[in-house]
Amino acid sequence: MLFLTVVLLISCNVLAEETDVLPPIPVGHFSRGETQNGLPENWEDLHFKGVKPTRYSLIRDHNRWVVKAVSLGSASGLIHTVEIDPGQYPTLTWRWKVENLLEKSNLTEKSGDDHPARIYIGFEYDRSNFNWMERLFYWMLRVFYGKDYPSRAINYIWATREPQGTVRPSPYTDWVRTIVVESGEKNLGRWVEVERNIYEDYTQAFGEPPPRITGVGIMTDSDSTGGKAVAYYGDILFKASRGERGFVVKTVKAKQNKI
Repeated sequence: MLFLTVVLLISCNVLAEETDVLPPIPVGHFSRGETQNGLPENWEDLHFKGVKPTRYSLIRDHNRWVVKAVSLGSASGLIHTVEIDPGQYPTLTWRWKVENLLEKSNLTEKSGDDHPARIYIGFEYDRSNFNWMERLFYWMLRVFYGKDYPSRAINYIWATREPQGTVRPSPYTDWVRTIVVESGEKNLGRWVEVERNIYEDYTQAFGEPPPRITGVGIMTDSDSTGGKAVAYYGDILFKASRGERGFVVKTVKAKQNKI
């Protein structure tokens, strides 16, 4: 009887722990195939004034809906406004596939700031901390982008040659940190699954814990280098589990995933 009681208590505790886990947040649920005004549901265009936009469309890839991006000397993104506490949801997972690299891509120069695939995470920031130059620059960004602009952001990219784990400020602004999570041609044409701990990435990049997450974006661009880039984006998910430090990259090894 005592043994049975102990077993029941342990089972109840395990069940309580499981029910206390927060459910994941699918901010990019592209696999549903649901559209709104020709775009994935709850996502909107981010166009840049005077720049030809990248083409985004929902397509079927091996019986699953995904977003296809085609950039021909162009740049634009898709964004989804959210309000997420990275203390509760520090882990981000997504799937992406890239057809080709951009040979002139370079993380350190504005003329080379093109990448076949990006995932942007925007954060709140107290703009009263800006100096006058930062306030002027922020105002210029709002004019250029035509809408509000996040004050801090992390930009996860598939790079041409920079090694995985590279972290650098954007060549345009110190408010954005670029982090290389995939690089080179090894996995071209294959679906790659990525997991990042955003809480740790932000803390390491900016030297302080992250504020609330305000938006998620995807972008494929080649306007600076004038090339062509084709990429595919699968579901994007926030998870409550902290996960392992750093990132985990897993290539889906199904043979049919090769382009």
